[in-house]
Amino acid sequence: MDGNQGQTRIKRLKFNTDSGAGWRARIGLLVLESDQTMEWEFRALTDLPGVAVYHSRLANDVKVTAETLARMAEELPVAAGLLPDYLGLNAIGYGCTSGSTVIGEDEVSALIANVHPGVPSTNPLTAAKAALHALKVRRLALLTPYTPEVTEAMQAKFSEAGFAVNVVGSFYEESDLVVGRIDPEAILEAAISLGGSEDVDGVFMSCTNLRAAGIIERAEKALGKPVTSSNHALAWHLLRLGGIQDQFGSAGRLFATA
Repeated sequence: MDGNQGQTRIKRLKFNTDSGAGWRARIGLLVLESDQTMEWEFRALTDLPGVAVYHSRLANDVKVTAETLARMAEELPVAAGLLPDYLGLNAIGYGCTSGSTVIGEDEVSALIANVHPGVPSTNPLTAAKAALHALKVRRLALLTPYTPEVTEAMQAKFSEAGFAVNVVGSFYEESDLVVGRIDPEAILEAAISLGGSEDVDGVFMSCTNLRAAGIIERAEKALGKPVTSSNHALAWHLLRLGGIQDQFGSAGRLFATA
């Protein structure tokens, strides 16, 4: 018996092609394997016509120390290499604020450039500095979830960049698993507590795993001061690097800034 007997002939269909998803900008994002928050927040922050975000997971230790953060330098090129050149990426972001602090922003940029030459890149620390400048913040309140060693290193980086870090607070949490589960209401309370000081004119909440982006508008309303966070600043900076200048008022003052 003919095995093809009774089968319907497949009709060849015509089609057209267009520029595909991300016809305005394609953004690459290197996300830590322990991060529970970044992709979720980025979906909201980059939900714009013609913008597509492509993720690659980067191996890391769930325990956040200077030593474990430094080891990520070996994994950065591996994760970056999983984003193929043929996607035509307009910008690439490395998703770790503390990692950028310990490895160094220039080194992070160089590691990505070795894999994707000519593609603009950023990280949450670099993006935060750009965001704070755009918001005209000079006297900073810094909120982190980290141990003192990591928090102090970050404070030094902001000070070196010309920011007066006048108030610092931390949740003193070493496990990235726990950081991703810190209640946003606790983050909001902490941001308002630190940002309420007369010695600061803005707040930065560090860590891509901290669920901070969703409370920014409430914090700004309570404080009357600009507030940003790792994912918030990184998404904004990647959009700007990718040529997207859209401004909207539903994500705090930063996203209403060019």
